[in-house]
Amino acid sequence: MTSLTTVTRAFEILDLLWKLDGAGPTEIAAELDVPNSTVYDYLESLTDTKFVNKEKGEYTISAYFLTIAGRMRYRNRLFQLAQPEMRRLSENTGELIGLTVEMGGVGVILHQEGGDQALSLGTYPGASTPLHTVATGKAILAKLSEDRIDEILDQRGLEARTQHTITDPGRLKAELAEIRADGYAVDWDEQVIGMGMIAVPITVEAEVLGSIGIVVPTKRIQDEAYQADLLDQLQEVQNTITVNYQYGQ
Repeated sequence: MTSLTTVTRAFEILDLLWKLDGAGPTEIAAELDVPNSTVYDYLESLTDTKFVNKEKGEYTISAYFLTIAGRMRYRNRLFQLAQPEMRRLSENTGELIGLTVEMGGVGVILHQEGGDQALSLGTYPGASTPLHTVATGKAILAKLSEDRIDEILDQRGLEARTQHTITDPGRLKAELAEIRADGYAVDWDEQVIGMGMIAVPITVEAEVLGSIGIVVPTKRIQDEAYQADLLDQLQEVQNTITVNYQYGQ
């Protein structure tokens, strides 16, 4: 148990270094309510690894985390197959295209491709968001079992990102049933006011691998003809990725 507690504390310190964008032992000790000497020992040990840098008495997260994240992404088969299709889709539409996967009950952006009229939202690969707040997340949720959906709702709740975010479980489940029947999800103003999205799930042999969405301004996604055009292009990409995933080398 001592060794497990030590590991947990080390990751708490790493998390604080990330949130504080660098800190010294005194600042970390105050946050954790532990002695300075204890924090100092942890920080010095972490600098012996590749994960923490030390300069002029301040400790910061190392870029080695970026190296690991990049390797993880490029090893992901879904990313490998989706990337060229997403690039083509962004060129055809001019919009921002996002690939999202579910990790630990939240949606995590695995990759993005931006076209010449793409929204600039400050999102990036690795950024996470509640699944219920955006079309890519709902497209994933709709493909999960009822037990898994309930587990995620129990663990994560239904946080309101805007006044339009669905926060009622019954209403969310009714929308998920519609998404399941339609095969795609649409939302606007639920995560960010002025932002809309249309998304489709990527499933192979009944397993949802992730979802691909096109992010557009609310006004554009509310245009039914434009929405239908985006859906046609998304479904073509969905089919290509699914077939390549199942039968490609």
